[in-house]
Amino acid sequence: MTTLPQTPEDIPNAFAAAWMARDAEALAALFAEDADFVNVVGIWWQDRTAIEKAHDYGLRTFFSKSRLAIGRVKTRRVTADVAIVHARMRLTGQRAPDVSEAAGRSTILSFAAHHTDRGWQIVSAQNTDIVPGAETQLNTGGHLTPADYRNQ
Repeated sequence: MTTLPQTPEDIPNAFAAAWMARDAEALAALFAEDADFVNVVGIWWQDRTAIEKAHDYGLRTFFSKSRLAIGRVKTRRVTADVAIVHARMRLTGQRAPDVSEAAGRSTILSFAAHHTDRGWQIVSAQNTDIVPGAETQLNTGGHLTPADYRNQ
């Protein structure tokens, strides 16, 4: 049985440790059985089994040599037993479709978690890419393109 984080602030490190160990089972064990996870392109996994299956595939293939580094972490305690955790992360070493190494990217991973008798468990997570110099995405003929309206 995976040990759950003992504070909400420990969640990003536990997630990154499971990622770096390429251990999808340990990563998924951080989540409640009926948890949700929305990835950077909007794929929505709706339970622990789906979260594990998706991460197992990614960690064995295009993320097999990736590195995940934690940056700034901010925690907001909603109640004594509920917390929101935002973690800026840097991903490097992702394999591109042509098997070359893709450029690194930064994301913000947001977790909603609740306290259980075993520790803090994730009930929902969302991963959002940080796109420098952009404030939204624009659909240009079926392709999303970063857009910035501030400097018109």
